[in-house]
Amino acid sequence: MPFDLPPVTRALLIANVAVYLLQMLLQMQGSDAMIVHFALWPLGPSQYADVPGFEVWQLLTYSFLHGGLTHIAFNMLALWMFGGPIERLFGSRPFALYYFVCVIGAAVAQLLVTAYVTGGYYPTLGASGGIFGLLLAYGMMYPHARIMLLIPPIPMPAWLFVIGYGAVELFLGVTGTSAGVAHFAHLGGMAIGFVLIQYWRGKFPVKPRRILMR
Repeated sequence: MPFDLPPVTRALLIANVAVYLLQMLLQMQGSDAMIVHFALWPLGPSQYADVPGFEVWQLLTYSFLHGGLTHIAFNMLALWMFGGPIERLFGSRPFALYYFVCVIGAAVAQLLVTAYVTGGYYPTLGASGGIFGLLLAYGMMYPHARIMLLIPPIPMPAWLFVIGYGAVELFLGVTGTSAGVAHFAHLGGMAIGFVLIQYWRGKFPVKPRRILMR
């Protein structure tokens, strides 16, 4: 993977790390202000006196917050791996639009699940909605590219990896396995990414022939 990342991917990496460091600094001082005001809270009245609840800006801001070093490390690794190739293919402006539409789509999916399925009142945070959108795009645009799994360390084509990962997320979400992970937000990011790519086919803002050939 190249280290000369295109501008939007590089900016997203820097912004996520900077916000995470600020978040950790405030938490070391005993403040959860970042989580209280900028994580994604469920719709409806707040169940906590010190939490104002859902605000519209949280549809974007939650994606820059993370729940720990492992959380941000894996998300940023995926952003580094898949963001560069997709930004070079789409172009920077369409890439930024695609990424943040996936972030918002993931947030909407999570809000619907918490409102009508789980009924829980807890914050959602992390860039995973946008990351899963990028993963979906990579699988569609470069279906035969090889992706190496971490555990077990075996390679597989991108299209198979994406379908398999999506199936696992659906299973975990439906069964309630791996509590504390927003599986339906991940699926929401993938779903809106698929819809946007399908809409763009034939009238894609940058390099339409490369996409049609894939």
